Amino acid sequence: ILKSKVMAVGVPADKVSVDDRGVLRNPVFQNSTALINVRPMRTHHWAGVGSLLKNYIMFSPNPSSWHPDACANLAGLWDLPIVKGKTRLNILVMITPLFHGKGPHHYSKEYTWNYQGLIFGTDPVACDATGLRIIMAKRKEHFGSEQPLYIPPHHIQIAQDKFKLGNADEDKIELIKLGWQENILI
Repeated sequence: ILKSKVMAVGVPADKVSVDDRGVLRNPVFQNSTALINVRPMRTHHWAGVGSLLKNYIMFSPNPSSWHPDACANLAGLWDLPIVKGKTRLNILVMITPLFHGKGPHHYSKEYTWNYQGLIFGTDPVACDATGLRIIMAKRKEHFGSEQPLYIPPHHIQIAQDKFKLGNADEDKIELIKLGWQENILI
């Protein structure tokens, strides 16, 4: 749907691409002037959560080099020439987020739920911080008490404090809620 909407506003089809692991070899991404960052929210073995900040790891020729210290410096990806200054919109997909997992490739339907939400913004740090609040609220609801993630997702706060990429402070994030309000958790 997103690809067709981008083309509907006049971007030629040969200038629009959806890719993941092939972005560095994809001529559309090699020559891009604008990016739309879309990523589903889930817990993640190395970063605490896999979200918008982590999504650009495939723009690095050596993704595993970003894993030390629970992926603390993921915001540095946003300074890579192939992405720097190009992101126009971030969409954190919260349709069926994964709120609990252990291990590098863990997935269990038991730990997903039909949240049916999308978080849109120009600030990836604010989007990720908001998504994390929802994940943590769901963990508390599910487990009956606050349950920290196995790996703390400190890369979100570091993106604000060290890299000045955006804002992680809940009190400074303008949150506009559209649609139903039941069970939104925040």
